[in-house]
Amino acid sequence: MVRSRFLENKQYPPTDPAVTVEAAKQDQNVQALMAYIDRYGANQPGIVPVKTDDRIQMVRIEDIIMADVQDTALLIYTTGGVLTTRERLTHFAERLASPDFVQVSKHAMVNLNHLLSLEDSFSGSMTAKLSDNNKTSVSRKYVQLLAQRLGL
Repeated sequence: MVRSRFLENKQYPPTDPAVTVEAAKQDQNVQALMAYIDRYGANQPGIVPVKTDDRIQMVRIEDIIMADVQDTALLIYTTGGVLTTRERLTHFAERLASPDFVQVSKHAMVNLNHLLSLEDSFSGSMTAKLSDNNKTSVSRKYVQLLAQRLGL
């Protein structure tokens, strides 16, 4: 459970507050919270450029269903089709800077707005069913983080 409290400190200007995260250890949950705080207030453009082999495609962030690494390529599944790029998943996630996206495995992240259902799979992992008949595996390591992001 995340608790918050406010401490007034006149040293900080009203437009530039400081946020401190205190926890027993810096785990995935703490890192996710800190990333969310860092993204708060960032200007989210709504469109992200994706460099493919032959062009730079402008993609609306809300149209991105998921991103998945296959071999050395990053496949970006959108409502309009699949784009292939050489960008790293972590870099792409940073460029998106959207709280709607959550990493579900070492190789994939999904847009929560396109998540339709989660089903149990083998060994504690799950299968995420997404828009446009897409699906991906949610590894055990990320199940708890996804459940928290869903408010479960």
